[in-house]
Amino acid sequence: MKQLKIITALLFALLMFSGFWSGESHATLKKERVEASQETLWLLYKYAPEAKEMIANSYGYATFSNLGLNLFFVSAEGGKGLAKVNDGGKTVYMNMASGGLGLGLGVKDFRIIFLFEDKKAFDSFVEHGWEANAQADAAAKVGSDGGALNAAVTVAPGMRIYKLTQNGLAIQATIQGTKYWADGDLN
Repeated sequence: MKQLKIITALLFALLMFSGFWSGESHATLKKERVEASQETLWLLYKYAPEAKEMIANSYGYATFSNLGLNLFFVSAEGGKGLAKVNDGGKTVYMNMASGGLGLGLGVKDFRIIFLFEDKKAFDSFVEHGWEANAQADAAAKVGSDGGALNAAVTVAPGMRIYKLTQNGLAIQATIQGTKYWADGDLN
């Protein structure tokens, strides 16, 4: 029970510091998410050029900017992003939170990109958006120095994920529960 309270406190802190309650206008928050999404796609194309064609041929995609914290036996992540249908389709502004148990230590700033093969996969993610997983990774990156061990994986029929570490120093092996959901204030 004590670990659950710690995870809850860490998630709350991540959400507070990630700008969810910043007092900015909805238009400004949407613009920031669109700009962050474009930056994330640029980074993806830089590190995985083949992804550009994959995204162009997909039904849609989602991008998230996240901050993760691992503190011995608990981990927490928080972030925000958007899901977009290609060819000028709808944009859904979304949030993300995660908590887990396992071994880890560190902080990292990372990006997640989802590719959706079809409308069914996209709609399922936007409407249900739940993912539970086990993960192990190592990251030591500041600006353009350092590296991170991450990979693109297919996680469900019609869905593929890329994970890019921007900055941080972390090593972890955790079982995570992650929730992605539509932002009720921005949609």
